[in-house]
Amino acid sequence: MVDIALLGCGGGMPIPERYLSSFLINYKGRKILLDCGEGTQVSMKILGWGFKTIDIICITHGHADHIMGLPGILLTIGNSGRTEPITIIGPKGIADIVNGLCVVAPYLPYELNIIANPEKPVKVQTSINCMNASVGEFHDLIISTLELEHSTNCLGYSFYFRRKPKFDVKSATKNEIPKMFWSRLQKNETVINQGKTYLPSVVLGKERTGIKLSFTTDTRPIPEIESFIKESDLFICEGTYGNGNDIEKAIKNKHMTFSEAAKLALKGEVQELLLTHFSPSMHIPEEYKDNAESIFKNTIIGFDRLVKTLSFKD
Repeated sequence: MVDIALLGCGGGMPIPERYLSSFLINYKGRKILLDCGEGTQVSMKILGWGFKTIDIICITHGHADHIMGLPGILLTIGNSGRTEPITIIGPKGIADIVNGLCVVAPYLPYELNIIANPEKPVKVQTSINCMNASVGEFHDLIISTLELEHSTNCLGYSFYFRRKPKFDVKSATKNEIPKMFWSRLQKNETVINQGKTYLPSVVLGKERTGIKLSFTTDTRPIPEIESFIKESDLFICEGTYGNGNDIEKAIKNKHMTFSEAAKLALKGEVQELLLTHFSPSMHIPEEYKDNAESIFKNTIIGFDRLVKTLSFKD
């Protein structure tokens, strides 16, 4: 299972009932934070999931409403007792932005490993280093990125949580494989003992379907997004403007309307659409829900600290 929480669903500036862009993923007790706008710390404190186990921070772009909460979060993680490195992934120029913000947080008890605009998917596994960056205790997670169309360098993110193949007890017993090696074979390790070689393929079935989660904000609805989010279990997308009459604003400011996000969800054949990043001028986003729902039925209007659980399919 993968637990997710929308920490802040606002864009541009915070308002009393809406913090700025931030999203949290919790998988097997380890966490990934996407964006870190103002109010992220407060929202996380209210949520109560803790700070210490944030291993990866993914930043979409360097605009203030997506990153100004970062120095405080890093300090709070340090005060929680963390000493293990944290990986920060972001677009081109992310290292300069992070280093600039960290002028006000110069003494952290852990290292920051920064990956700028990864050209290939980042594969995350337990106890390994990825691209020379320690990425925490995740299991078989693949993080992919897509360059979006915004007024600055901006990345979309896709997270695929792979599911291990089912262990075949009958095959292990039939091939007289000692039980002491079963767990290692299940981890896809080849075991050599007393001249005998035990291969994982003997006891593991086909790989099972995992969980795919995609996140795009801020951007115009470029065609590349359709394949990037293809068959996502959950697609989190910006919906800066609920009213279709605001299309000129959306084009000028390189954002999306509810209906544009819904069309992407439909073409991408996703299971569910979660709209976020609402303009501060849009006081009640639910009033415009039909603009998305009439195109893509399974649409959710986000709100601060909305929590969902995504389960693996049988």
